[in-house]
Amino acid sequence: MLRTLHIRDFVIVDMAEISFDAGFTVFSGETGAGKSILIDALSLALGARGDAGAIRDGAARTDISAVFDAPPSLAAWLNEQAIDADDALVLRRVIDAQGRSKAFINGLPVTLGQLRELGEHLVDIHGQHAHQSLLKTSSQRDLLDAQGGNTSLARQVQQAWHHWQQADKALAQAQRNEAALKEEREQLERQALELDRLGLHEGEWDALNNDHSRLAHAQSLLDGAAQALAALDNDESSALHYLNAAAHQLAPLVRHDARLASICQAIESARIGASEAASDLNSYLDKLDLDPERLAQAEQRLSALFDTARKFRVEPSELIPLQQTLQQRLAENGAAADLDALQKEAEQAQAQYQKLAGQLGAARQKTARKLSGQVTEAMQTLAMQGGSFQVELSACPPSAQGGEAVEFLVAGHAGTRPRPLAKVASGGELARLSLALSVIASQAARVPTLIFDEVDSGVGGAVAEVVGRLLKELGQRHQVLCVTHLPQVAACGAHHYEVKKSMSKGTTLSHIEALDEQGRIDEVARMLGGLTITETTRQHAKEMLAV
Repeated sequence: MLRTLHIRDFVIVDMAEISFDAGFTVFSGETGAGKSILIDALSLALGARGDAGAIRDGAARTDISAVFDAPPSLAAWLNEQAIDADDALVLRRVIDAQGRSKAFINGLPVTLGQLRELGEHLVDIHGQHAHQSLLKTSSQRDLLDAQGGNTSLARQVQQAWHHWQQADKALAQAQRNEAALKEEREQLERQALELDRLGLHEGEWDALNNDHSRLAHAQSLLDGAAQALAALDNDESSALHYLNAAAHQLAPLVRHDARLASICQAIESARIGASEAASDLNSYLDKLDLDPERLAQAEQRLSALFDTARKFRVEPSELIPLQQTLQQRLAENGAAADLDALQKEAEQAQAQYQKLAGQLGAARQKTARKLSGQVTEAMQTLAMQGGSFQVELSACPPSAQGGEAVEFLVAGHAGTRPRPLAKVASGGELARLSLALSVIASQAARVPTLIFDEVDSGVGGAVAEVVGRLLKELGQRHQVLCVTHLPQVAACGAHHYEVKKSMSKGTTLSHIEALDEQGRIDEVARMLGGLTITETTRQHAKEMLAV
């Protein structure tokens, strides 16, 4: 709900800060005092259009802030917008003398669109001087679905519609591309078959290169290994012979000089290493492969891999990844070209949409009949005797909103043909119809705060009392703010503010004052009797407020 509204330099308000409570709050005051200016200021904070004309004469800018409780239902939206909010939402709007506008939510700069979208979840404004969402057929449809408890079903219909459209699109795309897909598939199959026949396996390219290098240099490997073996262990000129001789010479001398021990150990290590190396060389020479046939086979396989890689314009080492890619593309091509499967999916999606849309249509018909009767009945008590209200559902091409268009029709007088609400309802009638709908649909209302700007225009007497009682009833479920000029409505409020205007240095200023009990009596008495307040009007005011 709305907690506070701070206004600075807006039209004829220099500065005002108003705190709000739950329930039904009324604003009253003399004509021209600026009662509706409060609604206009709040509308700016909620994202309405504004320009430099909103700035009070002599001021550099207008600055308006509205503080709301943060509804848990908005947590997901706030998270999507990266806006931090614990318990409060501060909506702020600044317009400078050049008409430049800035918007903020909890101190974070946002677009007017974001401010407006958030505002739509917080406040619903009804009044003959305000933009009426009730005139939009989309809002009428949403209200009907909310009233019937069908909002969730409507979302399912929307999701089913999008699924159907996507399935149809995929089918149509596949049908258009059928020839191209077939040609691509045949090419992929030829390429994949060629690679399959090549019999590739992981690590083959590196292993082949190693084998070829070894086989191609087999004689050099044989000669080099044999010479190395001779140098290590062959005759009296070999390394092992000299190491053995050195060890033999030094071993007896260690007992005379201990410093020779480490040298003997080093010679022994070298002798053991040389002996092991000689043994390994012998084993290597025994196993060394000089088979020219194997060399030819390796060269033939390398040539086949090179030729295939060149054909596919890749490196030989990339043939296996290429083979995997071709298999994946074949699978994707097969899925895209499976017209029977795509056809079946599209038909199933269509059937699901039609099923849900049919359920929604039936639910809307039921709700439409009930709502039409309820609003028609309410119209009789709101100075619209003989009038009627009708929710018309007309078949339309399938869409995300279902299979029927929703439109509110109204007949202002008995015997007249109901026509679209936007074309026939006057400002006052529209406001009162909106009031009737708000009261009837209050259990399903999506916003916590409802504002009515002179909804009592054109009524009086007993009808005014009805309007007051309806607003009071609505205030038990929502925060309700109402600008009124009728004492019968003002007397029903739980809270009352008076809007006054005064002159200061040749400038007209508007002030808002919260009224105590005596203040309310005086103000209701003024509304009853004009500028001159008598004891009779004051007593009448007391009686009205005591009801």
